[in-house]
Amino acid sequence: MKILFASSEVVPFARTGGLSDVSAALPIALERLGHNVTVVMPAHRSVFNSGLNLRDTGIRFPVSVGSKTVQAKIWKERIPDSDVPIYFVQQDDYFNRNELYTENGHDYDDNSERFIFFSRAVMEMISVMGIQTDILHSNDWQTGLIPALQAVLYRQKTPYERIATVHTIHNLAYQGIFWHWDLMLTGIGWEHFTFDGLEFYGRLNLMKAGVMFADGITTVSPQYALEIQSSAFGYGMETALQYRSPMLRGILNGACMKRWNPETDPYIAAPYNVDTVLEKKPICKSDLQAMLGLRQSSSAPLFGIVSRFAYQKGIDLVAEVIPLWVEKHGVQFCLLGKGDRLLEERLSALANKYPENVAVRFEFSDELSHKIEAGADLFIMPSRYEPCGLNQMYSQIYGTIPLVHYTGGLVDTVTDLTDETLVNNTATGFAFMSDDAYGLNTTIWRALDVFWHRREVWYQLIKNGMRQDWSWAKSAIEYVRFYEKLIKK
Repeated sequence: MKILFASSEVVPFARTGGLSDVSAALPIALERLGHNVTVVMPAHRSVFNSGLNLRDTGIRFPVSVGSKTVQAKIWKERIPDSDVPIYFVQQDDYFNRNELYTENGHDYDDNSERFIFFSRAVMEMISVMGIQTDILHSNDWQTGLIPALQAVLYRQKTPYERIATVHTIHNLAYQGIFWHWDLMLTGIGWEHFTFDGLEFYGRLNLMKAGVMFADGITTVSPQYALEIQSSAFGYGMETALQYRSPMLRGILNGACMKRWNPETDPYIAAPYNVDTVLEKKPICKSDLQAMLGLRQSSSAPLFGIVSRFAYQKGIDLVAEVIPLWVEKHGVQFCLLGKGDRLLEERLSALANKYPENVAVRFEFSDELSHKIEAGADLFIMPSRYEPCGLNQMYSQIYGTIPLVHYTGGLVDTVTDLTDETLVNNTATGFAFMSDDAYGLNTTIWRALDVFWHRREVWYQLIKNGMRQDWSWAKSAIEYVRFYEKLIKK
């Protein structure tokens, strides 16, 4: 099977979140199953700063964006540790920027034009470069226009006649909603600016373009596929998703076991596996405490967080409960990430007030994220919604017990400790149902009661989590089955 995978970001060339991880890991997993996979992404400034050996293909071609013509230049590399080729569409006016989508907290004013150009360039390069494709797989709003372009403008042309499209929703909260006149940039006629087409409350919606025109739709966990069809999580798209539900599948993301493996991790103080975790993990905890300037204590529970600091992620709930647990029980917290300015200020104040118990780093650091996963006792994910989530998987791989709000992919990946799951030995963490400080507080208390008083249960949770299979192989097989169904159709 020949698959062309289009994404706005792919690790290690560009990254703002989980989309980039999936956009590298899934193509690699598909390639290892014997399929011919090609990836394409914009040539962001970070691509040329990645330190990898990009090659200029010499290919140039014009792309129509509304009434003007813009040149595309193609570079090539391979995704590291694989044979998967990745092409980069260079257009410096659009992509030679400090960030991918926003700068100084504001979206780029021309985001619509930037990613309409990229989507049209992907379609053109199929014929210009002779890329043979059975499946054209787009991801999130940035490439949501691709299925609409295929259905409306290209499907009747050679070599596009038999290409099936798949669109994956990674986070429905971000839909790419723009001024309705931007439709004129796409080349698609106004007859498709309708409630069952590209129109969304009088505006152009690029995510909806993918949902309404793709031959198949996936999202990143089975639970999230159900949730986005409700008013609570549909963000106005629930009716469209209910309409397309026969072709909607929830396929759980996987984890890159090469990057996330405590036995071979170069960043952690003492590599370990399920047999040595109880001996070596305390060394990693001590190393993390020393690195962050926290009080050296093996008995103090240490909670870790690696996240965007945003309301969606429930970081405000963590900030609300920290004083109680620090002052009354000597609990420690380490947080890595950046995001909302007010949340950053709130967390910074807590770190200044409790320097031996609270450490915050406002950055994205691959090394520190690995050290947190290996050194923390528990990992908090109080997300108000979470399409899939990866850190709860990484935590279990590293024997760090996840404490999560029961939503989205967290439902599919964490088994709460109950009397029943204790007896049948399936529990891997702790979960709370209400997205408020009370729910988080009571679950922290429940977890720490086990940490302090039921160590044999605690050790069993660690080992249960480490024995789970979070590799991409199983998910990739599900994608292949879905692709095959669409190709036959």
